Amino acid sequence: MKKVNIFGIEIDNVSLKETMNLLEGELDNDRLFTIATPNTEIAMEAKNKPDLARLINSFDLVVPDGIGLIKASKMRKLPLKERVTGFDISLELLKLGARRPLSFYILASKEGRSQMAADNIHKTYPGASVVGNRNGYFTEADEGEIIEKINELNPDVVFVGLGFPKQEDFIARNKDKIRAKIILGNGGVTDILAGVSKRAPDIFIKLHLEWFYRLLQEPSRFKRQLALPKFILSVLVDKDSVKEA
Repeated sequence: MKKVNIFGIEIDNVSLKETMNLLEGELDNDRLFTIATPNTEIAMEAKNKPDLARLINSFDLVVPDGIGLIKASKMRKLPLKERVTGFDISLELLKLGARRPLSFYILASKEGRSQMAADNIHKTYPGASVVGNRNGYFTEADEGEIIEKINELNPDVVFVGLGFPKQEDFIARNKDKIRAKIILGNGGVTDILAGVSKRAPDIFIKLHLEWFYRLLQEPSRFKRQLALPKFILSVLVDKDSVKEA
């Protein structure tokens, strides 16, 4: 697959459909396939922290989760096909359970929310079975026990929603120990599946204003949302910010 390098992060130029075709094939393989979902904020942070870019680039698939990445690639005449979010990949994997039974493990969010997400998944996605879940509050010392439990349950897919970079660190550190087919860092997806948070309405998503909707819901995110204009300005100023990988 072709890649586009944005501030050191090598992003796979794939559509959601191509991503799911790839993942369906990976479910038949006897190895763990890792997925990273960087957004604009993460790319902006990686700009000044090469170690973060290297961490993300160590994953098997890196998809553009932020609209800023799509706009930046088009500004530099290296257009990424479309935004591919961790949320969309997660839902498509759950829907895939209707065609082929799939088992999931959820490692994310506050106490009780991953169980709420599991309950909703069982109601909404026939064929998708959540065989285990755990909250996302733990230390490195707890990881051995967590991995042992995951391997005992033997899920096809593991959702890791710990936020960046904790979820990426966890996956990279343990990818050779976890027995599953696919592992995905998907941020706050579990809270949405649990019904605690809501994704932006379709009109905001179509207009590329999902960030604005989240800001309306959480005004405390204002400083974080400044990453988008800073990112676009950085791309305009730095001609080497976006290049072929």
